[in-house]
Amino acid sequence: MNIVLLNVEETQNHEWSITSPRQLQHLHQHLNLQVGDTLKVGIRQGVRYLTEVMQVSTTQITVRPIQSESVPEKLPIRLVVALPRPKVLRRLVMDSVTLGVSSLHLIHSYRVDKSYWQSPFLQQLNSYIDLGLEQAGDCIAPEVSLHQRFKPFVEDILPQWISPERPAFVAHPYAEQKMPQAIQQPCTLIIGPEGGFIPYEVDLMQKNGCQARSLGSRILRTETAISYILGRLSV
Repeated sequence: MNIVLLNVEETQNHEWSITSPRQLQHLHQHLNLQVGDTLKVGIRQGVRYLTEVMQVSTTQITVRPIQSESVPEKLPIRLVVALPRPKVLRRLVMDSVTLGVSSLHLIHSYRVDKSYWQSPFLQQLNSYIDLGLEQAGDCIAPEVSLHQRFKPFVEDILPQWISPERPAFVAHPYAEQKMPQAIQQPCTLIIGPEGGFIPYEVDLMQKNGCQARSLGSRILRTETAISYILGRLSV
């Protein structure tokens, strides 16, 4: 945790209380905060501040702002991912938010088990987003959307995002062209499930404006591929 993220309004006196058991446990155990210490605090969907600790107890820490700070810029990348196994979902969302994607879209595909859409993990997306923001020192959550029907998503939504200035790349290990590196324009990145997209799905995305690109001969896990490609595109 590199910032304490609060879901509060910015009041005139700008004094806030930290009461989340998770956050308090971290602050007490790892930082041993004392009155007079400084702490980085962010208002969710708002501003980040350097604050002074005014009061400390086992159930509450009160802070007041000293000065505002800038937050990390978002990557100009819209990330589309086939819904992963529930146990992978938490890491995938946290890492994607930490790396700074502008939006995250979870989609269905042939190799996505339909039971994944009933997973209770999907009800905890906001908590995963908060953890990713706290890790990155960010306050602004990316847009997160769920799309349970593959073909309508590819034919009706995806083409609206694609233009010569805003390409879309689908990671596909058998594509002839390599994934680009250090691009200077906004783009959409599409990552398939474990086992990859089936040929029909790759063909449909290509027919609707996507470019299939390879990462080489190695087959990567979904979460590994996401971190690798986001780093490759943004360096």
